[in-house]
Formats: sequence, structure tokens, C-alpha cells
Amino acid sequence: MTDNKLNAALVAGVAERLGTHPFQGWFYGDSVGFEGLVAASDILDDPKWINFSHGFFRAWATRMEPFHPDDNTAPGHVMCDIIERTGDEVLKTAVIGLAEHLRGRRKHGAVSITFEDTLRSLRAPYGDAKLTDAQQEQMKNPGAGIWLDCMHFDAPFFAHLSEIDPDGGWDRSAISEILGYKELLFDDVTGTYRHYWLEDTNQSHIPGWGRGQGWALLGFLDVAHYVAPELDGAAEVRAEAVSLARKMLEYQLEDGNWHCMVHEPRSGPESSTAAFMATAFYRGIKMGILSADEFTAPAERAFDAMVKNLDTEGNLLGVSAAVYSALVDEHYWYVPLDRIVPWGQGPVLTAVAARNAVIG
Repeated sequence: MTDNKLNAALVAGVAERLGTHPFQGWFYGDSVGFEGLVAASDILDDPKWINFSHGFFRAWATRMEPFHPDDNTAPGHVMCDIIERTGDEVLKTAVIGLAEHLRGRRKHGAVSITFEDTLRSLRAPYGDAKLTDAQQEQMKNPGAGIWLDCMHFDAPFFAHLSEIDPDGGWDRSAISEILGYKELLFDDVTGTYRHYWLEDTNQSHIPGWGRGQGWALLGFLDVAHYVAPELDGAAEVRAEAVSLARKMLEYQLEDGNWHCMVHEPRSGPESSTAAFMATAFYRGIKMGILSADEFTAPAERAFDAMVKNLDTEGNLLGVSAAVYSALVDEHYWYVPLDRIVPWGQGPVLTAVAARNAVIG
């Protein structure tokens, strides 16, 4: 079913616009993008987007090697869903192979290195912000690092895979990985997760990025959903989800949105965070992790804000382009907006599905 705040035609429009994205397999946003497409099929009771996703995944499975640096962004969690729906053994074999590759990457503690060369993400700042001489020198060879976005990738993938390959130890890998991010990225001052950590300096940078908190919160919730509650660390995963969700309530604006950097009004508006948080709040309520009394009203405000940010054709307006990253906070204030991308369209559809599961 579809909620009366977002009719079937508009949901279909969101999905159609998302389906025109030139997915290449794999890149940032694919995880929530394909999750949104599968959600659209369920919402509309139409197998079109499940079939589209299954076909894309099956084509990837036949050419998955050699592995590539961005394979950590593969929508493994969604591919597990498709395996459960279809029983596709070829895809199952490929997905387990991908997971074994990802789990075998070099780690800092329990967390896999995102980039051995972080110049694949770090860039000169958007806008007029300038790097200091020391920062310019650092940019010449910033070394390896770990990025916040990945909290939505490996750990939820491993957690879901534990249901498909129960003897693989994937649930424990998921717990240790998702909890490892807190040690590296958590910012005590804002109560949010910083965007990235650099190995050479053992420092993390840039707290408060709104969409990044969405990646983190959905990661915690999805891991908590799939791992057995009695496993070591499972209760801590649930507690971290609640803690981050409550912190995001403190930063929510009256209109239901969040600032681009949730703690910094000068960073300006950005609309994908409301879609991420609507998804997370409703999903957490459905899972029994977030209190309905505490989170239903904020979820409704976020959902209403998301709907108001949609145009009549199903485009979520006000979404920032690929942020990449920089050594200065001001970079994030000037990322171009109004990009029609998977990390905007996808969470609209997951938010509708999550709300339907709670509201009915």
C-alpha cells in the first residue's frame, strides 16, 4: 500500500526517476538506491523493480572479478534480500565471495580501510574556503583512511548474510565492524560521527554531516535487526542506535529537516537527511529499538518535510551532490544541491515502506 501523503503515482515517479540513474556497479549510493527500488516494488505491488535489481545483480555476478576498490559500496544487504526472494544460487555464491573479499581487506582494529589512497575522496574545498599551508602539505600524500559512509555497507551486509550463510561467522564480523567505527569517528562534542579518519595522523575529521548520520544510524539498525540479541556486542549496537537517533532529535528543525551539518546553521539546508531519518525512525520503531512514544512525531515531521521537498515528477529537490570530503568544515557548506541521485531518491522509497510498516 502507499500512504495517503504520497500517492502511488508519485511513488512510481520517484522510482522511475531513480531507475534512470546510470548504475555502474559499484559506487556510493548504490546500497540505498537499490534498497529503494526493491521497496518501490513492494509498495506498488509490482515486480518491475525487483526484477530490474535482480537482473542487474545477476549480470554483476557473472563478471564480479577482478575486484575493484569501490566494491565495498556494493548493495550486499539488498542482494541478500534478492537471494532470499528468488533462491538464486549463482548470486548467492557471488555474494559470499564478495563478502569474503571484503572481510579480508586490511583493517585498523576491526574496521576495514576504505581507501588506501584517500586522494580518491579528499579534494580541494568547495566554495571559498582555503587550506592552510600544513593542510596543503598533508594533501600531497594523506595516506589511508576510513569513511563514515561505509557504516551502511559492510556491516549490514555481513549481518544479513548471516541468515544465508549461518556458519560463516558473519554476525560477529558485523558487530565488531559497526562498533569499531565509534572508536575512530565518534565526536563527543556534537554527539555525531565524523566523516573520516586518517591513518597517518590517527585523527578523525568533520563532525555533524547530516546524511552521514543517516548512513550510520541505518547501519546500526540493520545490524541490530539481523544479529541474535544474545551475541556479545549486540546490545551495544542497539544502544548506539538509540543514542544517535536521540541526538538527531536534538538537531531536527521545526520544519522537520536538518541543516547540512546538523550542528551548524551556516551550512544551509540539505534534504536527503530528512528522508534518511524518516526511514531510520520508522524502521527503528518497527524493530522495537526506538520508542514509538518518543520517535513517531519526529518521524512524521521528517516524512512531511521529505514530501514537501518532492516535486510533482517525484524528484527529491535540495539533495547535495557527491560530497567527497575535505580537511575543512566549510567545504560541506558549499556542496552543490538539487542533484537527482540514488542517495536522494532511494531513501524516499525506503521511508515510505518503513512508514507503511508502522502506520499501516
